[in-house]
Amino acid sequence: MSRSPRSARDAAEAAFKSATTKPVEAAPAPKAPAIPNAREAVSLRIDRDVLERFQEDGPGWQDRINAALRKAAGLA
Repeated sequence: MSRSPRSARDAAEAAFKSATTKPVEAAPAPKAPAIPNAREAVSLRIDRDVLERFQEDGPGWQDRINAALRKAAGLA
């Protein structure tokens, strides 16, 4: 059984695709912050009870979460 030859349309579509498709590039390295030790705003999902526990002591709860994460990561 022989394969049917490619149609002119298939050949044209393949040529167009190869001419217009961007090559896959490696992901750029993460940028270092412009200011050393600067904090970065992120969105993070935390269980409600964990968030409430950190907020119980009032303002500064984000700093307390950051300190707990640093300790858990072995950075403190």
